[in-house]
Amino acid sequence: MSKHIPRKRFGQHFLCDHDIINAIINAIHPQPGDNLVEIGPGLGALTIPLLTHIPHFHVVELDRDIIARLQRTYPAERLTIHAGDALKFDFASLGKGLRIIGNLPYNISTPLLFHLAEFSPNIIDMHFMLQKEVVERMTASPDTHDYGRLTVMLQYRFEMESLFDVPPTAFDPPPKVDSAIVRMMPRAAEDMHANSVDTLAHVVSSAFAQRRKTLRNTLAGLLKAEDFVQLDIDPQRRAETISVADFVRIANYIQPKEKK
Repeated sequence: MSKHIPRKRFGQHFLCDHDIINAIINAIHPQPGDNLVEIGPGLGALTIPLLTHIPHFHVVELDRDIIARLQRTYPAERLTIHAGDALKFDFASLGKGLRIIGNLPYNISTPLLFHLAEFSPNIIDMHFMLQKEVVERMTASPDTHDYGRLTVMLQYRFEMESLFDVPPTAFDPPPKVDSAIVRMMPRAAEDMHANSVDTLAHVVSSAFAQRRKTLRNTLAGLLKAEDFVQLDIDPQRRAETISVADFVRIANYIQPKEKK
């Protein structure tokens, strides 16, 4: 079989370190009945070992050459191939109880994570390889440099854990950055509830638009001085000091739950 040349426009870096591959498979701990979906299977670094644990699963792939390679290698009863862009894919079409995995293209990782968040009711867990810097932002705590819009919007939906780092030498070609494996598990519905996720997103985006400014300035169009008193939040604080739960409280104050 001819060698596949990684395509820069797809952000392709193929995992080739067998110790790292085994560590990822162990972290996923696949079971025969899992409704598993792999995003961007590439040359099969995870696909091949996963098929020793699971009789069938789904993959989402954009690269036509890789799709053709997968079709030649794996029978349809073992691997269902969804040709297309993961950013536009309807993951709910694959049912409930999804376990989603992948070595995500770093150039689209943030919008892809936001897209996947929309399907959290359908998901059991997700394990991804991402740029280490992105994982640090995803798992950050308030009052730290890495805490920001991505942190809040993902932590609203998911509990997340950085599992282990992956060096550039684990890939072909090696990326210019370190990577990390993150586990994401949907939060229980009663954990935190925003009456309007759009309002929450607007509040968070406004608050972090100018990180050095206080909430009095960044949320001036949304909250008045008396509103901060009602919320018991100091308007002199900056966005990076506000917890996810407090952002939800602000959003629900602005957008109260409609009475039936």
